[in-house]
Amino acid sequence: MNRKHSLQSDEDKQLVLNRLKRVEGQVRGIQKMVEEDRYCVDILVQMSAINAALKKVGFHLMEKHTHHCVANAIKEGNGDASIDELMKVIQQFSK
Repeated sequence: MNRKHSLQSDEDKQLVLNRLKRVEGQVRGIQKMVEEDRYCVDILVQMSAINAALKKVGFHLMEKHTHHCVANAIKEGNGDASIDELMKVIQQFSK
């Protein structure tokens, strides 16, 4: 499997980084909520928001990977291996 190709343009990379930095800020916010003994349900709601944000980033990356890396592998005759790898990632991601 050829792993040297980047699946993101500079714009996509910045979009993903910005989303991850936002998630990082949310995690810090939850840490502060725990330190301040905030209501458990409020913490759980914030954790749910983080999970949703990470899934959104993950789906974005999977879409880019499919359109770029998997499509190129199919064109080069290595589609089966690339599709198998993608399916394993999808299974892991959906747990």
